[in-house]
Amino acid sequence: MKVQITNGMYMALIINMVYAKAIGITQGSMARDVGSDMWISTVIANLIAITLLLLVVYIVKKMPQGDLIDQSKIMLGNWFSKILSLIILAFFMFAFAPIMVTFVFHLNDFFLPEAPVILFVVIAIGVGTFAAFFGVEVIGRMALIGVFSILLLNALIIIGSIGEFDIRELLPIFENGVREPILASRHHLADWTLVIMMATMLLPTVKSPKEWRNSSIAGVLFTGLIIVLWPILEIGVLSSQVTSHYIVSCMQLARSAHVGYFLHRYEMIMIALFGISLMCQIMISLLCGSIAASKLVGLKDYRKLLIPVGILFGIYSYWVVSDHNRAMKILENEWVTQSLTITLSVLGSIFILGFLFKKKLKKESEQAK
Repeated sequence: MKVQITNGMYMALIINMVYAKAIGITQGSMARDVGSDMWISTVIANLIAITLLLLVVYIVKKMPQGDLIDQSKIMLGNWFSKILSLIILAFFMFAFAPIMVTFVFHLNDFFLPEAPVILFVVIAIGVGTFAAFFGVEVIGRMALIGVFSILLLNALIIIGSIGEFDIRELLPIFENGVREPILASRHHLADWTLVIMMATMLLPTVKSPKEWRNSSIAGVLFTGLIIVLWPILEIGVLSSQVTSHYIVSCMQLARSAHVGYFLHRYEMIMIALFGISLMCQIMISLLCGSIAASKLVGLKDYRKLLIPVGILFGIYSYWVVSDHNRAMKILENEWVTQSLTITLSVLGSIFILGFLFKKKLKKESEQAK
């Protein structure tokens, strides 16, 4: 694959691919499971994510010129690569639903309650398809802007919340024992599967393979720091009990922030800053889904399948978000199972096959240089 983006853009994509849903929806799900220990679950998920992302780097570096689908084709032939392409396409279709839940529930529930849900889905698909058409470099540059917006958003929420923060709400630590926070981390780990599967598809486009490992670790650690701030503030300002009652808990924290006293319509500013990260998730999902679809049907140019993939993703996500109860059930149950099962199965199988066909991959990699 042609090198297009820097390691800095890669790190920015990591941050943006997790941030929006992790602060918007996921913290409420974990609060319902483990209460004030939800920040501990967030940390645990980040540590597991580092391990899985390093595994992806190890696998892809065996043949850095191609993604996992390209590797599977060399190891077991065309049919196996098509099966893997279908699995990855299905993953990004399933992943598009929680992304759209985050997008629709923020805008529809808080700002435009009378607007039809289909309007948000069509706008997201249209903008995402347009950006994906121009490739990962354009999205990577937008992700850099997204990182700046995320830092500004975090700074504003700290300024607005610090006066109401009560550290005693974080105690006692491990109130539910050790096992429960570990199990609850599955909600946030499902967010990280987006980054992991993105890396399996786009890591070969990143310059300097020698820097992949360090960039991946730095990206996860930095993302973890800016995300874990939210559950800590939500517990200290709202309490875990209040947080657990909201689907979009970050908006309730924003409404409680005193920054609104001197920065009018802060909630709208928050959505504007937050929206860049959310759009990066939409764009990358459509891009990776289209690449997988192109390899499934044997096309060299993924752009020809952007519209069909967008329609497929749009139909599924609209069915999910059109009903709040169905959306939350899928988000907290089916999506978690689907994302973790597919991610771990894909990584595990390619990792094992990589050992069995090590010489074959090495030969192909040397020939491609």
